[in-house]
Amino acid sequence: MSEATIDSTAAGQDPAYINRELSWLRFNERVLAEAENRRHPLLERLKYLAIFESNLDEFFMVRVSGYFEQIEQGLSEETPDGLNPEEQVQAILDAVKPLRDRAAKLWEEGFRASLERSRIRLRRPTELEEPVQEKLAEWFRREIFPLCTPLVLWPNASFPFLSNRSLNLAVVLNDESGERLARVKVPNGVPRLVPVPGLRGTFVWLEDLLAEHLDSLFPGMEIRASYRFRVIRDADIEIRELEASDLISMVEQTLQKRRFGDPVLLEVEEGMPEAWIKVLRRGLQLDPRDVLRVEGLIGLDGLWEIAGLDRPRLRYRPAVPHNPNWTSSPETLFDTIRERDVLLHMPYDSFRAVETFVASAANDPKVVGIKQTLYRVGSASPIVESLLEASSRGKQVAAMVELKARFDESNNLVWSRALERAGVHVTYGFRDMKVHAKLCVVVRKEKDGLRTYTYIGTGNFNPNTARTYTDLGLFTSDPEVGEDVLQLFNYLTGYARPQSFSHILVAPIDVRDGILDRIEREIEICRQTGKGYLAFKVNSLVDPEVIQALYEASQAGVQVDLVVRGICCLRPGVKKQSENIRVVSVIGRYLEHSRIYYFGNGGKPEAFVGSADLMRRNLDRRIEVLAPVRSRGQVSYLKGVVDACFKDNRQAWELRSNGTYRRVKPKAGDAEFVAQDAGFANPASEVM
Repeated sequence: MSEATIDSTAAGQDPAYINRELSWLRFNERVLAEAENRRHPLLERLKYLAIFESNLDEFFMVRVSGYFEQIEQGLSEETPDGLNPEEQVQAILDAVKPLRDRAAKLWEEGFRASLERSRIRLRRPTELEEPVQEKLAEWFRREIFPLCTPLVLWPNASFPFLSNRSLNLAVVLNDESGERLARVKVPNGVPRLVPVPGLRGTFVWLEDLLAEHLDSLFPGMEIRASYRFRVIRDADIEIRELEASDLISMVEQTLQKRRFGDPVLLEVEEGMPEAWIKVLRRGLQLDPRDVLRVEGLIGLDGLWEIAGLDRPRLRYRPAVPHNPNWTSSPETLFDTIRERDVLLHMPYDSFRAVETFVASAANDPKVVGIKQTLYRVGSASPIVESLLEASSRGKQVAAMVELKARFDESNNLVWSRALERAGVHVTYGFRDMKVHAKLCVVVRKEKDGLRTYTYIGTGNFNPNTARTYTDLGLFTSDPEVGEDVLQLFNYLTGYARPQSFSHILVAPIDVRDGILDRIEREIEICRQTGKGYLAFKVNSLVDPEVIQALYEASQAGVQVDLVVRGICCLRPGVKKQSENIRVVSVIGRYLEHSRIYYFGNGGKPEAFVGSADLMRRNLDRRIEVLAPVRSRGQVSYLKGVVDACFKDNRQAWELRSNGTYRRVKPKAGDAEFVAQDAGFANPASEVM
């Protein structure tokens, strides 16, 4: 697909703003378009389809559930574009159905035959020869039957709990008493993709195998039919802690509550009779509009198991990141950062440089202290292991662990306890704000006294995402930046309340004001010289104040280039409003995650990198940091990152004034250019 098709127009919308939720759905539509894009290897395309489904699940679990709560509370607050909660939910549901139908059609018509040609065969159990069916039946009796627990759905005095995102079979039964409805959950903890014994490359879905053996679960009953369904529940359970000492228990309670969040969506197999849908809907207390009828496979996130098969020819070629030679020893690492600021651009530069930085600090006898923020570190973390090692060596180690990082709370709880046991000073942030900044400060005792070595990044200290996300990181020994970051850590861990910082921008204190002031400066420069330029690269652009400032910049003649991966509520290309604003979104092999703020500044360009997106939550309710990039070569490099996204004519999508996206294609005579491929040819770590 070269067009993203979701209509941005809904009753009551303010034409100055694109609806936030519909903009997000357009982003997910672009993900789906990459599943359709035959330029990608087959299993990589399957990943995009699985990501599309996982994204959609989380969207309902977090965003749609929030609107449900507003409706239940009788709230009528409008979105910036003019929709009340009821209108917003209806607009979402109207947009989701055709998207999910498109995904189902793609799986059934676009992938199954391609997988077959690649010798990955999906069969129903009844399509297999009888000896093979018997082997599968034996495996089912041994491995699956003990895990199955049938539950009565109707008639029943109370409706049983149906867990979030679980795949289920609604089983229609009959005996002398009449028809009944039961539920069997497809077991967790076992692969959904079942290899067929003796047939290499042949698989059956676990739910199909379960459906064939329902008689073993309901002896003496007539099995009339079975239908697949899923329930999506509210997972955005708010953590309301009173003080830090109670936070761990509050997070544990929140994780428990999340399992039992209110239902927000019922997905049912197309063809399930309306009477049985009504039983499920009433038991879950959902309205008819909250039912999504799905053709074909339910739970497309199960495609991860196919995508994970060992078929190198059906994947991207392995990419080798640049590993700078100055990371070979602690001395060369710290000497390099002392001599110059170092910029990293992952995954084109290896994340090992960051891991080596913390590991070197842990083992270097000259290092006396380390302070670090931890947001999403993953289940295996060399960074945290290095902090544990540093503490065991008697260094002063402080870690600010954000326990409220949604869906990573469990990992963060485990690591926080390990750090505390090792003697690390662990703090958990604030009552009403998340600490989203990516910071590490190393304090080293050198000949001329204590020196700080600071790392400020756009991405998490997570080796897995560092291989699949594009992120920037800045190493600096600038004492003024180091002092600012140390002051911020005092704010995070104690009672210090700085009103401003000298060199970095910190949300919620001054990131918005710092950006707005520089936009206004660019407007003034343009009025005086006739030239002005702004370039931002972010994940999301939602904040109305920043959008309005960018409109004013455009009206003053400033050229504004925006690379916005996901949500963009700004409407570009509107005459007398935003005709000097261009917006592109790049969706490719890597998730675009880096944030860049570039200001032309009358020929003396200024650039910042950091963790903050242009959303109210980031600017008002999170601790975020933007750091200045001082090297002219590195500032130019960042401008080049933005330029490459606008030059991309294969993976870039242009946002048009009507709110739809158009895939950018090579013009006649132009060579193909993919920004993410070009990144490996120009590692940021070598730029002075």
